[in-house]
Amino acid sequence: MTEEQWEVLDEISGSIDAEIIRGMLEAQDIPVVLSQEGAGRAIGLTIGPLGETQILVPKDKLEDAQKILNEFYKSLEENQTTSDEEE
Repeated sequence: MTEEQWEVLDEISGSIDAEIIRGMLEAQDIPVVLSQEGAGRAIGLTIGPLGETQILVPKDKLEDAQKILNEFYKSLEENQTTSDEEE
């Protein structure tokens, strides 16, 4: 049995956003592991170094995951721009 190698796809503040991204990637058949400092998770920090969550994917899925994540971030930016124009 070979051990799967994991790569950091992104590091973001807050486990809720990380869970959303995990769900999006897993829906595309990309396995995800979230990693957060134990102390930060235990006391519920979502900001600062202890609130950072790493999103890891298998090395062989990294390129596909990056494309999906870039499209997601692009759509968020477009939605923000549209909201700003409406105000």
